Amino acid sequence: MARSRLSRRMEQKTKKNLLLSVLGIILVILLVFKFGIPLLVNFSLFLSGSGKEEAKIQDPSFIAPPILDSFPQATSSANIIISGVASENQTIDLYVNDYLIDKTKTKKDGRFSFDTIIKPGENIIKTKAVVKNKESEFSQPLTVSFKSAPPSLTLSSPSDGQSFSKDQNTVDVNGTTDTDVKITVNGFWAITDNDGDFSYRLPLKNGENKIKIEATDLAGNRTEKEIKVTYSQ
Repeated sequence: MARSRLSRRMEQKTKKNLLLSVLGIILVILLVFKFGIPLLVNFSLFLSGSGKEEAKIQDPSFIAPPILDSFPQATSSANIIISGVASENQTIDLYVNDYLIDKTKTKKDGRFSFDTIIKPGENIIKTKAVVKNKESEFSQPLTVSFKSAPPSLTLSSPSDGQSFSKDQNTVDVNGTTDTDVKITVNGFWAITDNDGDFSYRLPLKNGENKIKIEATDLAGNRTEKEIKVTYSQ
């Protein structure tokens, strides 16, 4: 009897453990289906996308566009040097205002340069890389303005030789220049608006005061004017 009861108890315990194991397996399967499979799918898509991107980069028919070196926004010289980098042994086509004007070969380090002449005004510069009749897209364009003429400079006040006295110990220097031009009065920056109007309040010393006004554009062209005023305490 004792052995029979013990056998039944062992049998019940075994069935209970088996049931718990089955439930545990079912739960694990459900968790895998709910979380594991989407995760695996996303990971697979990620790898697939990365592979496609890598394949695109390694595609022998793909030619990366050249990268142009930075250049000043404006220049006072028509003769400029445009340089950049691409892959070695490539032909680089130079376009200025959408016209093909020159070609060159890259060096072993991929560097290239053009010594070219631009026209007055705005010039849009782009390049392409060419390999065996296949060409890249255009490089990021550079916009360079060629300005050879000095900026205009008109002084409205004060007038040359004007006299000031007593409490008039400052003078407002006012005038007009071109847009995108910086003005200095005796070496100090004046306030210039979008229309080219400028102003600067200059303290006066007793006696003769020299006032030097300089206008400088983006290309480095400069116009100067100098006047004298007198202050008496």
